[in-house]
Amino acid sequence: MNSMNDARMKNSFKLKQPSVIPGFGFALGFTLLYLTLIVIIPLSGLFIKTATMPWHTFVSTVTAPRVMSAYKISFGISFIAALVNVFFGLIIAWVLVRYKLPMKKLFDAMIDLPFALPTAVAGIALSTLYSPHGWIGELLAPLGIRLAFNPAGITIALIFVGLPFVVRTVEPLLQDMDAELEEAAAGLGASRWQTFSRIIFPYICPALLTGFAMAFARGLGEYGSVIFIAGNVPMVSEIVPLVIITKLEQYDYAGATAIALTMLLASFILLLIINLLQRWGNGRMKS
Repeated sequence: MNSMNDARMKNSFKLKQPSVIPGFGFALGFTLLYLTLIVIIPLSGLFIKTATMPWHTFVSTVTAPRVMSAYKISFGISFIAALVNVFFGLIIAWVLVRYKLPMKKLFDAMIDLPFALPTAVAGIALSTLYSPHGWIGELLAPLGIRLAFNPAGITIALIFVGLPFVVRTVEPLLQDMDAELEEAAAGLGASRWQTFSRIIFPYICPALLTGFAMAFARGLGEYGSVIFIAGNVPMVSEIVPLVIITKLEQYDYAGATAIALTMLLASFILLLIINLLQRWGNGRMKS
């Protein structure tokens, strides 16, 4: 009886202790207010402005040949750039975690550079390097290889801005992974590839999907670093954000919001699918 009373007294004491986090009602209200001001109201403006357009005008605007080409370029190249970042980002994260490198902090700073660097500065720097008269472009020009002012330039820019998302998502999992799992697998006779494919990769797969989704989303909305190196040729190297800016410069606000709304819905559906795959991967890893 005495032990039960002591346990009850301890539980009541714990409940009466002040919490560092505010109460549920206040925290929920503040969260909803913040999301309303920052997310819901601006996005609602897209729906409200687009609703002023007749349906046939909306369809003709978002399915115009120039806009459809921009969709293909933005979504296709963002997807390719995210895949490239998943592959090389995993390698970079692995090297940073598993090996002792000289000037490791310098490499860490270089990886985080796209986070802090203004996108316009990144675009100018990439154009300086990869244009036909740039430091790298002039070496490739005699070989007939052009990496600027075409879709290849867009891919380079999106790889540059999306790489940190993958590295910084995968790196913590590799740091926290228990090395005894790999040692046990090696002791049971597993090869390095078997250890990676059956132990390491399933463990980091959800993080890779998260990094892919973040890099993909960043690529879809990227503007500053792309316009300087893309060439911005309609039907060839024009991205959706540039089409929206063009509509705004022409005072076609309804057309700009219609394209932006279509982009928003398509991006939301794709990211939802990726999140479902990530949850499925987490479920398999736990089971």
